[in-house]
Amino acid sequence: MEKVNVYDWDKTIFPKDSTVTFYFWCVRHWPRVLRALPATVRLLPAYWKKKITKTAIKEVFYGFLRYVPDIDKAAERFWNEQFHRINGWYLDQQRSSDIVISASPEFLIAVPARRLGVRLLASRVDRFTGKTEGENCWGPEKVNRLRAAYPEVEIETFYSDSRSDTPLAELAERAWLVKGQELLPW
Repeated sequence: MEKVNVYDWDKTIFPKDSTVTFYFWCVRHWPRVLRALPATVRLLPAYWKKKITKTAIKEVFYGFLRYVPDIDKAAERFWNEQFHRINGWYLDQQRSSDIVISASPEFLIAVPARRLGVRLLASRVDRFTGKTEGENCWGPEKVNRLRAAYPEVEIETFYSDSRSDTPLAELAERAWLVKGQELLPW
């Protein structure tokens, strides 16, 4: 058994929602990205009433990716500007065995994960169309992904900003709730 630390990404290692931050970064560089916004806004009431899933509304939101000319280059440029924002408390304790599990798109988080030298499990989103392969990597799905990819690991310590990650926290020896720069016992 390998003991590892597991981390959420958004508002945990990275202090913001990286997908939203990337979206607004794209709007500044390619204003036509805004063309995809009305479709998302139209679906919000159905999402709030639980008539459509989180995965479905995210796929519509990710429609903005069609308006980004070179998504791979854009993701690299975005992280060139944003990488310095990674929380210092994480950098101080980072280990090469760390696993990041995020609901954010894998293609977007892969850039900083590669730079940090950590393993990554995230939502598999087609970077050109915004379509999701499988389920959004959120809540109980994070446990499914961890067990499928690394069946032999045990979570020593888990960190997240969200109680939606309780299924992972329950697997850990210790769990911390991240609130800004503060780490609180789960």
